[in-house]
Amino acid sequence: MTKTSTNRVDWRALWAGGDLARFCFISLGILLHATNETMVATVMPAMVGELAGVQLVGWSLAIYELGALVAGAAAGRLVSYVALRTNMMVAAMLYAAGALVCATAPSMPLFLCGRLIEGLGGGALVSLAFVSVERLFARAIWPQLFGVMSAIWGVAAFSGPVLGAVMTEFSSWRWAFGVFTLGGTAMALASFLVLDTPEATRPQATGGSAPPFPFAALGCLAVSVVLIATAGIDIALLRSSLLLTLGLISLALFIHIDALKPRSRLFPSRLFSWRSPVGAGMTMVAAFSVATCSFTVYGPLLLTSLHGIPILTTGYIIAAESIAWSILSILVANAPPERERLIIVGGALMIATGVAGFAYTVPAGSIPLILLCALLQGGGFGIAWPFVTRVIVASAKEGEQTIASAAVPTMQRIGYAVGAALTGIVANASGFSEGLNREAAASVAAWLFLAFIPLGILGCLAALRISGATDTKPAKLSISVGEID
Repeated sequence: MTKTSTNRVDWRALWAGGDLARFCFISLGILLHATNETMVATVMPAMVGELAGVQLVGWSLAIYELGALVAGAAAGRLVSYVALRTNMMVAAMLYAAGALVCATAPSMPLFLCGRLIEGLGGGALVSLAFVSVERLFARAIWPQLFGVMSAIWGVAAFSGPVLGAVMTEFSSWRWAFGVFTLGGTAMALASFLVLDTPEATRPQATGGSAPPFPFAALGCLAVSVVLIATAGIDIALLRSSLLLTLGLISLALFIHIDALKPRSRLFPSRLFSWRSPVGAGMTMVAAFSVATCSFTVYGPLLLTSLHGIPILTTGYIIAAESIAWSILSILVANAPPERERLIIVGGALMIATGVAGFAYTVPAGSIPLILLCALLQGGGFGIAWPFVTRVIVASAKEGEQTIASAAVPTMQRIGYAVGAALTGIVANASGFSEGLNREAAASVAAWLFLAFIPLGILGCLAALRISGATDTKPAKLSISVGEID
């Protein structure tokens, strides 16, 4: 481990000691996960054209996020019992195996199996990347290394949609997953050579016990997502309503069980209580994470089916959303504390405007207006998210700050999983249950974004509640890397 006496990174010393190579290597896990996560939207039109199964499109993101959630929670605990290097190798092999299944899948159900395996591997790789920084590098340079990892995530969020579009346009959507098969395999093979330090080759625990794994809570979450997603297949009023109701009950049970397990809990107490900025903030995170899934999952498919817009163009639009997130995050980073709550409200209004705007611009097919809505949505996240996270952590109860800091990206990922499942219900109920054609796409485009406007309004109300709450005490905050939807 490279030692340093200051909070400045001596990159030359890191290189000389071999730690720079290790850092670049562990960051590759974030690049693989985030690029794959954002790429699937732009390969979806070609994939559905070959495999059919448009009714299962919402599952492609939902099941990936579910696998990433479970594996991410497990990986941070497994390093107490199994060496970091071994964990990294297994995670990379899982990721490569999942990508290979996706690349060779002859049908949509098998493709979804691959997505689940990919999610397990990708979620573990991200969690292990953060664990690796804490175990392999001096504490003084953690902020700088986490900052670089955030930048890597931003690059991946931009490059994923473009990579998928380019591979689909000039080769095949299968080769897009083939690239990740090769990347995961290379990472698994290199892990044995690169992660050769004592910190990486022995388990972390020496005495006590690791925090328990939240089996019951995550089990309820998995059941919830699967039930909600299943409700969207072969739409029938009674059957779909029953499955959706059971799914929402399982989701509530997940939140209840999590609150009862203080040693393994994923969220701070009073999770959705608007009497506290914590509850209002988490409500805002959940509402907007669910509300913004529609364009991510179905945008390129609708634009190519309805208006013949090239898939490469849709890739640039989704990438522009990621760029807006990153740029505006940087621009408001040094805003004075007295303006942060106003910024949160402004960001919320931008996100809600983007969601509502898609309801008009996607059916109309206006590329400039669609791009504007994407920029509003991404820029709104970029403006609001850092300050929402700070308010949530600063307002959390004593001893819950660490849980609160990790809770924002966790809730965001849960929102994406649930939101993707809900978009499947809306899309299939409004036309895609009959198959993919222009008439069905026109009907879906008319309803898919309108259905989530209420959640956009809820997010704005939660933001106003945050801005009207009493001031919170300053808190030392380490913000986890956010994810672009």
